[in-house]
Amino acid sequence: MPPVDSSFRVGVQFHPQHTSVESLRRAWREADDLGVDTIWIWDHFYPLYGPADGAHFECWTLLAAMAVETHHARFGALVSSNSYRNPELLADMARTIDHLSGGRFILGIGGGWFERDYDEYGYEFGTPATRLRALAESLPRIRARLAKLTPPAVGALPIMIGGRGEKVTLRLVAEHAGLWNTFPPADEFGRLNGVLDEWCAAVGRDPAEIERSVLLNADVTDAEVDAMLAAGANHLIVGVGDPFDLAPVRRLLARR
Repeated sequence: MPPVDSSFRVGVQFHPQHTSVESLRRAWREADDLGVDTIWIWDHFYPLYGPADGAHFECWTLLAAMAVETHHARFGALVSSNSYRNPELLADMARTIDHLSGGRFILGIGGGWFERDYDEYGYEFGTPATRLRALAESLPRIRARLAKLTPPAVGALPIMIGGRGEKVTLRLVAEHAGLWNTFPPADEFGRLNGVLDEWCAAVGRDPAEIERSVLLNADVTDAEVDAMLAAGANHLIVGVGDPFDLAPVRRLLARR
């Protein structure tokens, strides 16, 4: 195994389900005070685990609140479904939240996958292929709208793309993104990391420009962290639900 690079970023994703707005606000303020690099929430309309009809809150309105209640961490959706909002509107929302935060926003986006969201809110679910084609069509529109907005974003406003599709998703990452997010296991992450490097070479992109993040469970072990870092991850994000115990995040911060 190659030596592990200790210079990694640490993030936390708060699950906006089976909780309250007050608990979420306390959690993201605590994480910001701890010194995490990034804070995230997911973009869904119903819980992903536990009671299917339990409490749940909408992503982008929470992000606007996070923008004004945190001061240091970059933040965003991990990740937004491209299907839920017009791409030009999404760009304008991102630019506005970036201003609210003083330039710390990351525009996370993916093709979408949670069928219940689509069915309940009246979106056409389609197939993985149609959703990816829609994402490919939206990304240039988002970037074009960001370039037209007055005033422009305060910060760099990078795009994060989540997913692991080798033929389409990773090509879109190479073409458009500053961050890429996926999941363990480490061997699969390492293989996909190499595929992304190949796409970067194909489109003329420096692969070092793209952060490689991985979403980990709260019970992640030190051995799993070592394996992910050795596989090329340089941004480790821990997902937690209410009661939002930040102990695993503290352990990662201490390792740095």
